Amino acid sequence: MRALLFNIAFWVLSTAYTLTAAIAALFPGRGLVQGVIRRYVRRMVWAMRVFAGIRLEVRGVEHIPAGACILAAKHQSYGDGFCVYSQFQDVAFVTGDHLERFPLISGVLKKLGAIVVDNCGGPEARRALSRSAAQAHAEGRRILIYPEGNLAPVGKKFRYRSGVWHMQRDFGLPVVPVATNLGLYWPQQKWEKHPGTAVLEFLPAIAPGLPKAAFLEALEEAVEARTAELVAEGTGDPVTPAERILAPSEEA
Repeated sequence: MRALLFNIAFWVLSTAYTLTAAIAALFPGRGLVQGVIRRYVRRMVWAMRVFAGIRLEVRGVEHIPAGACILAAKHQSYGDGFCVYSQFQDVAFVTGDHLERFPLISGVLKKLGAIVVDNCGGPEARRALSRSAAQAHAEGRRILIYPEGNLAPVGKKFRYRSGVWHMQRDFGLPVVPVATNLGLYWPQQKWEKHPGTAVLEFLPAIAPGLPKAAFLEALEEAVEARTAELVAEGTGDPVTPAERILAPSEEA
């Protein structure tokens, strides 16, 4: 019953706020549409608690720099974006171009200053990522990116893509790893929901200057190790390292 109630609330809220944001996007400036989206994500976190019984506990906020930075987060659940975005006044988030296929969404993303990239990746996607991120950096905004580029089931991980390193190299920004166990309670894009306390944890920032391989290793180790600990905390089971799986683009 909880899952049903939450999913009804999800679609009602998403439809209402999408329409409101689309209207807000017609006005000059980003402030109005940004306010709508900020209210939307916070309302979704509220709905998670009230309807699905999923409470959000946020840890490690002391590790978030006062100015611009890159937030490199684990992606286990469709709810991850709501949880991270709800903690800030303004975030430039990296998203795949699949969202542009939904009616009204493209204009909202553009007005928000979202960084839309080709899901297939490659050199052109990296150049587009760099161009869009440059604008966000110039505005002093925090940038949210999911380095795996895919929703990973709990206990699994994808290869960490290098786009986050290119952004750090280009702009000299600290990268804050973000771990979570939300996938225990809202698995990927699934209908099912499970009550409990989900944890979102910001970890100590990785300073600029590391070579690509060393940076990606440090980022993956920080995110995956802490995520495994949070999953074990949520299940009561021993800590188990995540198993690597292939992304669709890597499959033969």
